[in-house]
Amino acid sequence: MGDTPLAWAAANGHEGVVKILLGRDDIDPNKPGKDDQTPLLRAARNGHEGVVKILLGRNDINPNKPDEYGGTPLWWASWNGDEGVVRLLLGRGDLSPDEPDEVGLTPLGSAARNGHEGVVKMLLERDDIFPSNPEIDDRTPLLWAARFGYDRVVKLLLEQDDVSPDMPDAWGRTPFWWAARNGHEGVMKMLLGQGDINPDRPDRHGQTPLLQATRNGYEEVVRALLQRHNVNPDTPDSNGQTPP
Repeated sequence: MGDTPLAWAAANGHEGVVKILLGRDDIDPNKPGKDDQTPLLRAARNGHEGVVKILLGRNDINPNKPDEYGGTPLWWASWNGDEGVVRLLLGRGDLSPDEPDEVGLTPLGSAARNGHEGVVKMLLERDDIFPSNPEIDDRTPLLWAARFGYDRVVKLLLEQDDVSPDMPDAWGRTPFWWAARNGHEGVMKMLLGQGDINPDRPDRHGQTPLLQATRNGYEEVVRALLQRHNVNPDTPDSNGQTPP
């Protein structure tokens, strides 16, 4: 399916053209085009705040209609870290802010995965967002932020009462495991400050955070882990390999 003139104008941020087209009675403002994307989704995805505001000013706009991959306008704005567009979308009373895409990643998860602190903060202020829920491959927003080393996003998530700092993903890998594997010392320190973290917890293959840190050559991470009384420096993985 091809794009309509309204979809093209919205995608390119042409506010005046959008207003002209919306002034007609024979224009469907929710009609999807390429990849099943509505004009609102195209505008939100491309960061055209003015067009988003115009479209959301109509009562007949559906702010939750996803594209063929399950991404809603809010999902795309959250993925891109567009705080202005996210703020406008969250202002709609009929918005569903926790809708995942087709693989199970929510707007909060997508913002956390990409380190968009401002968007994460806005989403966490809502009562209908659930930051403790596991998403794609049982990964929580905290795990995504820890994996990629977004200290400030990790801090925001750890301040939530219902967020478990040691929840593993489908492979048994916790936020701490990922932080150690990727050398994110700041994230590791924040997680250890929670008190209920097991820094020696292996994944399903028996690989511990220490084994991963040694494999990847993160000297400071290895030193920090070896200072912990509850880290065994000689634990092998399921293949019998110990930290080198």
